[in-house]
Amino acid sequence: MKRVILAFSGFALVLVVAACSGGGPRSVPSDAVAVVGDKAISKADWDALLNQTKQNYKATNHAFPKPGSVELANLRANVTQFLITSSEYEQQAAKMGVKVTDNDVTARLDQIKQQYYGSTPGQPPPSKQKIEQRYEAALKQQGFTDQEVRAGIKLTLFREKVQAKVAHGLTVSDGQINDYYAKHKADYQTPAQPESRDVSHILVKSKTLADKLYSRLQANPKLFPKLARQYSKDPSSAKAGGVLAGGDVKGRFVKSFEKVAFSLKTHQISKPVHSKFGWHIIEATGPIKPPKPAKPTPLSQVKEAIRQTLLQNQKTAAIQKWQQKLTKDYCKTIAYQAGYAPPPGQDPCKQQSTTSSSSTT
Repeated sequence: MKRVILAFSGFALVLVVAACSGGGPRSVPSDAVAVVGDKAISKADWDALLNQTKQNYKATNHAFPKPGSVELANLRANVTQFLITSSEYEQQAAKMGVKVTDNDVTARLDQIKQQYYGSTPGQPPPSKQKIEQRYEAALKQQGFTDQEVRAGIKLTLFREKVQAKVAHGLTVSDGQINDYYAKHKADYQTPAQPESRDVSHILVKSKTLADKLYSRLQANPKLFPKLARQYSKDPSSAKAGGVLAGGDVKGRFVKSFEKVAFSLKTHQISKPVHSKFGWHIIEATGPIKPPKPAKPTPLSQVKEAIRQTLLQNQKTAAIQKWQQKLTKDYCKTIAYQAGYAPPPGQDPCKQQSTTSSSSTT
C-alpha cells in the first residue's frame, strides 16, 4: 500500500519544516506551548500532533525516540515549528482573504483517492466502495485517521492558495523570452546525428544454426522476416521480423556487428557475424545515412515552453522573497512556553538573523 497519506497528514512530510521562531518578551498562556502573531499554539494541538506521530511510528514499525534522546528533542521542536508555520499561513490567509472550505478539502482528497487507489493499468476501474476500502487500509497501515488527513490537506491548500496569490499577476515579456533563448540556444536544438542505416538481424547462439539459416536466405532472401520471428533470440526485433528499432547508429552496437552492418550493400545479407551475444545474420535494409550536425530549434517552437520556465522561475523567486519577509516579521512575535523552545542551534529566527548579519558584513 502506498505511503501517500503521510504527505497529507498534520504531520506532513515527517515534520520537515522551515518555520520561523523567536522568543520575544511576550507572555505565553498556561495552556499553550507558544504564541505566534495574535494566535496561541495550544498544548492540546501539540499533544495531538505528537500522539499522531507516535501512532505513525507504531503503525510503520519504527521505534519512537527514547525519552531524553537528541532525536526526541528534535522531534518535539519540529512539532512546535510545524504548528507555528501552519498558524502563520492561516493568519496570512485571513489577511489576504484566502479561504479553504470543507468542499475544497473533500475535492482534493477525492483526487488523491482516485490517483493512488483508483484505476490500475490493465485492470478494470474499481468501484467507489473498493477505493474507499483501499484508502481505509492505507490509513490503518500508516496510523492516521481520516480527520487527520483532512486537516493536513487543509494546511496544504492554505499554503498553495496563499502562494498562488503572492505570485499572481507575474508575466514574462517577449523580450525576456528572446534574451533567454539567445543565452541558452544550446539547450534548444536537435542534437547531432551520427552516421546510421536501417538494418535487420537474426541472432542465434550457435554457428551451425547461423550457417544453416544463412544458406536458406541465400536461396530465398524474402524468408528473412519469417526466420527472424522463428529463430532470433533478440525478443524485440524478432517480433518485428528482425527489424532493429532505430536502425544501426554508429556507436550503438558492438564493433563486430557495426563493421559489417556499414559495409554491406543495400539489401545485402551478411554471412554469420560473431559477437559476445552470439551469431548475427545482418540485412542492410536501407542506404547509409550521412551524419547530421546539430540543428537549432526555431524560437517559435519553444517560445511557450520558455515562457512557462521563466514564469515558474519568477513565481519561485517571489514566493521565496515573500517567505523570507514573513519569517522576519513573525520572528518578532513568537514566544515559547518553558520546555518548548528550539534546541540550541535550531532556532530558525536566530539562523536568519545570523545569515542577514553575515550578508551585510
